[in-house]
Amino acid sequence: MARRIWLPYPDVETALEAVGPLPEGLVADCFLADGTWPDSIAEVELLVAPYMHPAPAVMARVGEMTSLRAVQLLSAGYDNFLPFLPEGVTLSNAAGVHDASTAELAVALALASNRHLDTYARNMPSGTWGNDFSTSLADRRVLIVGYGRIGAAIERRLAGFEVASVTRVARRARTGELPVHAIGELGSLLPEADVVFVITPLTPDTEHLIGAPELAAMPQDALLVNVARGRVVDTEALVAATATGRIRAALDVTDPEPLPPDHPLWRTPGVLISPHVGGQSTAFQPRMLRLVREQLARFAAGEPLANIVA
Repeated sequence: MARRIWLPYPDVETALEAVGPLPEGLVADCFLADGTWPDSIAEVELLVAPYMHPAPAVMARVGEMTSLRAVQLLSAGYDNFLPFLPEGVTLSNAAGVHDASTAELAVALALASNRHLDTYARNMPSGTWGNDFSTSLADRRVLIVGYGRIGAAIERRLAGFEVASVTRVARRARTGELPVHAIGELGSLLPEADVVFVITPLTPDTEHLIGAPELAAMPQDALLVNVARGRVVDTEALVAATATGRIRAALDVTDPEPLPPDHPLWRTPGVLISPHVGGQSTAFQPRMLRLVREQLARFAAGEPLANIVA
């Protein structure tokens, strides 16, 4: 008997054009979390969730998915899906899909903030020639908080910028050619970091990992780049720390999100914000399709999926 999967496309023809022929034994319906639901809700065994759709919309009728065995996300983050995951259902994230795009944006945010590109862009409508002296990535001490695949991708992209040093932090310490410090050492590492990239997953242990004490530990004019999740950083503490001008921030994620138009971070000098677009580039599509094809092949063969996070 064929096994039912749901793919995030408007129709099956479009889905097959994208992912190619399905492995033998699989049949597909399409689901975009737009308020409509396939009739096969009781039969679906593997759900490939539409990218960037809220978990409550995707999982609104999960109680009726009585055959569901696995959910495949197209995002690296997965914390928002955990509360909706039924017992016995596997959750896989899109590890590897967003490495290139998110790492590229992280470095771009650091460059744009350090070299005042946001200021120069704001000067363009008035024709203001406001050149000044800025900060280079060269000779800066870099700290990467959350040294997984994307953290490593950030470091690879920094290789040509002549940074003074790269220090790596993860949940557990690791030794080897590239030593990694444990998260418990963060407080002692922050005073020696000019640029802090935050790319750790959001978990109960990492919520508000960067709070008032951590921000206070950063050196004068240090830059915090958050491409993880907004709640990894304490927003109230960040507003207070950046308002003084002592440190700066470049944020692809915020808490709350979307950031309300009247939020002070929008107008704080030294704060640069992009609207959670770390994974949204031309690098996404080919890597996403490769992952989906590989996961469908595993599922059809009865093999465990890759990137299982729950």
